[in-house]
Amino acid sequence: MSLKTPSSAARKLLFAAGFVTAFLTYALPAWAQGDMGLLRDTETEEMLRSYETPLARAAGLNPVPKVWLLGDPDINAFATYGDGGENIFIFSGILLWLHSPNELIGVMAHETGHISAGHLSRGNVGMQKAMIPMLLSMVIGVGAMIAGAGEAGMAIMGIGQAYAMGQFAAFTRVQESTADQIAAKLLLATHQSPMGMYHTFQRFADDEAMSAYKVDKFAVDHPSGQDRVFDLNDMVDASPYREVQDSPESLHTFQMVQAKLAGFVLPVKQGLVRFPDSDTSEPSRYAHAMIYLRQPNLQKALAAINGLITEEPNNPYFYEARGQIYLSMARPLQAIPDYQKSVSLRPQAPQLRLALATAQLATEDANMAQPALANLKAAILVEDDDIFTWYETAQAYSLLKNEPMANLSTAEAWYNAGDMRKAMIFATRARGKLAQGSPDWQRAGDIIGAAAPLAAQQRGG
Repeated sequence: MSLKTPSSAARKLLFAAGFVTAFLTYALPAWAQGDMGLLRDTETEEMLRSYETPLARAAGLNPVPKVWLLGDPDINAFATYGDGGENIFIFSGILLWLHSPNELIGVMAHETGHISAGHLSRGNVGMQKAMIPMLLSMVIGVGAMIAGAGEAGMAIMGIGQAYAMGQFAAFTRVQESTADQIAAKLLLATHQSPMGMYHTFQRFADDEAMSAYKVDKFAVDHPSGQDRVFDLNDMVDASPYREVQDSPESLHTFQMVQAKLAGFVLPVKQGLVRFPDSDTSEPSRYAHAMIYLRQPNLQKALAAINGLITEEPNNPYFYEARGQIYLSMARPLQAIPDYQKSVSLRPQAPQLRLALATAQLATEDANMAQPALANLKAAILVEDDDIFTWYETAQAYSLLKNEPMANLSTAEAWYNAGDMRKAMIFATRARGKLAQGSPDWQRAGDIIGAAAPLAAQQRGG
């Protein structure tokens, strides 16, 4: 598991979501200011994708929305558009808060419902309508302040802003109710129990009831928890799949992902409270491997993961974790066989390929550069916008003393990072030394052409 800077598409999505939140709360949340990043973990992403695919197909969505994990303790999730289509973002906080796969599937069904209903595009309409009274109140309020009625002007502006917030909240409450109803239908279509979603909303309702005196119901952008539970009652009772339980395999995967995530993101003391040393279950030992890796107590981390590998010798993620531990011990040569084992078990996973290449390059052995480059190219075929993959590709070409391709890879990294000026600089350097007419020469030209107007906008901004 690794914390990554969001890709260019993801950064745009986070900014857009942050803007909406800012409108409702007067201030950008911490994650919109850059404190939250994508958590890239093949094991987690594979699980989330297995949950989303049947829901998306039942909703008639093609392609299937991408599901991302965000490192943030809030109990939240949202759906939005990106450059490549729809995306669902799951916060680490809600993944750790939920009790079962079925509960998480219910959350994802709700977000899929938003996408299916077209709410992502209609949200702009609702926001524009809400902005009108706020802007009018600002004009009137400023006019009153200029005329000398300062307090009255401020009051008018405040009323307009409050009305706009309420109007937008009412608009989104309708969308939330619609998404709940679609979610229940998607669970029915995929033969899954709605009880997970029901229990999740019930927990929301209980939490809401405990702090209801603090909540302005007019400004809340979701239906009340009890209203949501009541609205779903009939559909839950009518579902023939109400009593369907998570399979033991599904529950085990969920618990292992939760444990791994807890060990990676929770404060060490909090992680050890949730998974004390006295707990010798498999999920607990997986959490311990991550916790000890962060402490760092690498020998204890190694002991924990070795025990797991003995029990599950064909689990690619245990080998990935041991490779990460060896890399943290500055022993890349020992990390390479473990990463190779994980890749052999999951050859299509780009992040595992990247991890193997990183270990190979960490040896600083020129003989490792070509195998590392092969792994990086395989990763790029699956995922061509990962900034760190392009950075490592530039390092591999540098080790091979191929300056033009190192510059082109660096240009790709800066382009995906959103720095168009630097992307142009390195693409121009690469194009000057690449064989004219070659695919790489043409790619450098494409970057220059695409980056130039954006660079001008950045300078203007």
